[in-house]
Amino acid sequence: MKTSLKWLNEYLNNSIDLNADAVADLAEHVERTSVEISEVTTLARQQDGLVVARVVSVIPHPDSDHMVITQVDIGESTLTKVVTGAPNVAEGQLVVLAKVGAHIINRETGELNVLKPVKLRGEDSNGMLVALQEIGFDSKIAPKDFETGIYVFNNSEHVNPGDDAMSVLGMTEPVLDTDLTPNRADMLSMIGTAYEFGAMLKQSVTIPDFDLVEYETPASDQISVMIHDDNLASKYAVRVVNHVKIGDSPLWLQKRLWNAGMRPINNIVDITNYMMLMYGQPLHAFDLDKLNGQKLHVRRAEKNEELVTLDGQKRDLRFGEDIIIATDEEALMLAGVMGGLNSEVDENTKNIVLEGAIFNPSLVRATARRHNLHSEASARFERGVNWDATFTALDHAASLADDIADGQVARGRVTATDTKRDNIVLSLTAERVNQILGTQLTLENIALFFKQLAFEYTNDGISLHVTLPARRADMSIEADLIEEIARLYGYDNLPVTLPYGPTTPGKLTLQQRQIRASRRIMESLGLNQAISYVLTTPLKSQQFSEDRTAKVVALDYPMSSDRTTARQNLLAGLLEDVVYNVNHSVHDIALYEQGRVFIAKDNNDELPIEIEHVAGVLTGNYETSSWQHLKKARAVDFYDIKGIVAAYLDQIGVENVRYIATDRHSNMHPGQTADIYTADVYLGFVGQIHPLLTKSQKMAAVFGFELNLFAVMAAAKSDVQYNKISRFPQMSRDAALLVDELVQHAVIETVIRSAAGSKLVDVTLFDVYTGENLPHGKRSLAYSLTYQDNDETLVEVEVNSDFERVTDALVKQLNVEVR
Repeated sequence: MKTSLKWLNEYLNNSIDLNADAVADLAEHVERTSVEISEVTTLARQQDGLVVARVVSVIPHPDSDHMVITQVDIGESTLTKVVTGAPNVAEGQLVVLAKVGAHIINRETGELNVLKPVKLRGEDSNGMLVALQEIGFDSKIAPKDFETGIYVFNNSEHVNPGDDAMSVLGMTEPVLDTDLTPNRADMLSMIGTAYEFGAMLKQSVTIPDFDLVEYETPASDQISVMIHDDNLASKYAVRVVNHVKIGDSPLWLQKRLWNAGMRPINNIVDITNYMMLMYGQPLHAFDLDKLNGQKLHVRRAEKNEELVTLDGQKRDLRFGEDIIIATDEEALMLAGVMGGLNSEVDENTKNIVLEGAIFNPSLVRATARRHNLHSEASARFERGVNWDATFTALDHAASLADDIADGQVARGRVTATDTKRDNIVLSLTAERVNQILGTQLTLENIALFFKQLAFEYTNDGISLHVTLPARRADMSIEADLIEEIARLYGYDNLPVTLPYGPTTPGKLTLQQRQIRASRRIMESLGLNQAISYVLTTPLKSQQFSEDRTAKVVALDYPMSSDRTTARQNLLAGLLEDVVYNVNHSVHDIALYEQGRVFIAKDNNDELPIEIEHVAGVLTGNYETSSWQHLKKARAVDFYDIKGIVAAYLDQIGVENVRYIATDRHSNMHPGQTADIYTADVYLGFVGQIHPLLTKSQKMAAVFGFELNLFAVMAAAKSDVQYNKISRFPQMSRDAALLVDELVQHAVIETVIRSAAGSKLVDVTLFDVYTGENLPHGKRSLAYSLTYQDNDETLVEVEVNSDFERVTDALVKQLNVEVR
């Protein structure tokens, strides 16, 4: 929240020093004690040379159809000649002049420019008449659009030619931009902030007073209110003000709004915003004459109900959930969020209804998120407003409508509900405070802190009994009181002690070590880590999942239409990453991702099952061409991605891995995909992404894998055993096998290893032959079997016996012919 220190000073008896150095010290004190400060600034910044000027004469420019020549009085002995193209300039106006030599902000670059005398179409111009946007005002806070022309002071304002325009406009007021945490709703108001600063500066707070004059006409004769559900609002009341005159707000009010980052609209709307800034209580004004009937209803939205809000957007209201204010015939506003266009206060408004309420924070938050409509009002209702200030702010607003809009306040406040708040009283002893903070404070010392905070309390000599004020919705337990003591005492002043008590050495769990090892292994194998969105579309969430019929985890209030569903696989996200890289001319891609997938349970009220997965993709060239080695580029293939999976599983400690060809994955190539098992445990799959998916994105072949990391970790050996390197020589035997072409290499290797003895250390397929001189439906596979003993030199008889046992098993089990 942007907090003007000059305004705040009115509640703190001018105890804040507005000198720049003092303001910097105050900001540092606030950061140490209360909340962070994003920025300390003024609207003026480094500008100077801006003065109030009275337009004495206006004559057409002889050589231009849109510029005029003005003579302006800036309190000096001679008039100043200024040429301007402002469409609204007129004699007698009080305007802002940037004098020659002035430093003013460039609207486009934000840099300071020095104003020099110029000649415009042959006429000298000694300065520039400016709009507020030209002297640093953002268009969001300037009361008039830039196109309407220069800023003109109201004739009722007490300004004179030659006055410092920056001071008159409040541009020199120091403003603290506080970065509030969600719990400090009290500091979304000037009064709440005054109590906070007063506690730090040990200053009492003076609450602003007002006189409310009511006329004879009863408000209840003009309006009635009805709440359809007690859960919608704890407080709700309205006041009626008749015969208002809509116009610009006085300068003092506009200054307070734009220094707080809000744009002045008209006097009535500005009053409601002013009250929101002062009390933290959002109010709303309806045009009474635009209401169909004399009854307001606070209710939930009905079926097929619509509302056009003040931003001009048509909103489809959520049946039974959105809180709305309505007449008998139509919806008027989204309660606590934004008003409707059909009851807007405009220049023709004569009679108004002012509304003050405390709406259900949860329902306001849900409505704001559902419609993506986060307003200043909803921010306060969501966090909690001051229970005791609602009707005070309403009455104060009615009083101001009398003062600055010449309105007549109808007699009586029309109240629909006024739920009383139960006081919360907490007891606190000095012993308990000192035990927590390590201090040696007495009960009297502690009581002084609550006096600084303006908390009511009683002291019975043993305990303090503290009544929590309504403005501090963030406080409810003893720990909250102790925190207040700690920050006012000063965190820097708390004694520093070493931790005590039993300590245990910290270490990662086995699962954590395996997950970290997975990332390290993948990166050592040449893959780069990618992090994809957990939320995606329903289609992509199940694109590569094992069970396409499983229920998805859908969000009730998604941020966008392409982030509605929790993923059930990682490959879909990696495929999006590949598409992004290819579109940016990166074609050789090796990525992996490790993260959770989410499987919904049958009961929608239960949290989904979370499973850790790891997945990877390869595309492009595995090797690039090089003149040095006279080799050609080689595109990645199935065996490259399978090799990465095999190396990973070997290093993570999974043994007896089998790859079984499959066509059950609809988004994978049916001829280049394999399921991965260890024993009978399914780990995942590896293969080529289906060409129909990749060609639609104009990509080369993409190969990928996805593994259930929980299954992998369960199958991995918990202890890695390192075997010594044998110092004895190896012996090898080669076998050429004539096999049926449907027999897979993995099956042959399994038979070899199961039939061989313990001395077999490696099986290598080194040749595959298909073609002439072979029977139809056959192929020739050549294998090299390597034997080695760690303890002694192998002998021919032992190796030959083992090799013969292997060939016999192949003939019997697979009907091969050993050639």
